[in-house]
Amino acid sequence: MSRIGKLPITVADKVKVSIAGGKASFDGPKGKLTVALHPEVKVELKDGALLVSRPSDAAKHRALHGLTRAILANAMKGVSTGWERALAIRGVGYRAEVKGKQIHLSLGFSHPVVFDLPEGVTAEVAKTPRTEEQLPTIDVTLRSADRQVLGETAVRIRNLRPPEPYKGKGIKLHDETVRRKEGKTGTA
Repeated sequence: MSRIGKLPITVADKVKVSIAGGKASFDGPKGKLTVALHPEVKVELKDGALLVSRPSDAAKHRALHGLTRAILANAMKGVSTGWERALAIRGVGYRAEVKGKQIHLSLGFSHPVVFDLPEGVTAEVAKTPRTEEQLPTIDVTLRSADRQVLGETAVRIRNLRPPEPYKGKGIKLHDETVRRKEGKTGTA
C-alpha cells in the first residue's frame, strides 16, 4: 500500500466537496477547483474525509494512487488556505509594480516588461531595505488556490531575467540558492 495514497484527506471547514463524472470539485473560501480523476483510481467521500483506493498492486496503479491523493490534498489546501510563492528581484534599477492583473517590471532591458497574471493568481510587491554590501531587493509574493498554476507562473516570471552567478542580479525563487562565481582576477 502506498504510504501517501492510503492517508485520508480531511475535508476542511467551509469546504464543499463533490465527486461526480470522473471529477472532484472543491469549493472553499479561497476559490473553486476541479480535479480530473483517472478512471482506474477510486475516490470516495466518507465521514468527512476523502479516501483514494486502487484496483491492484501493479506499478501503474501504485503510482496513480499516491499521485491522485497528493493532487487532491493540494486542491483541498488551495481552496481552504491558499498557496503562496515568493520571488526576489535583485539589481540596481530593477523595479516591479502591480497594476490590476499585470506586473510591470523594469529589469535592465531597453523596454519595460509587462507580465499578465493568469486567472486566479494575485501578486503583491514589497521592497526590503538595502544594506551597504547588498543589491536592492524587491519581494514579489504570488498567491493562488491552484498550486500548479502558481508554480508555473512563478517560473515564467523567473525566466524573464534568471539570476546571474557573478553579482546575483536577476529574479530568483525565494527558496532558490544561486551558486556564486568568482570574477576575473588581474594578472600582475
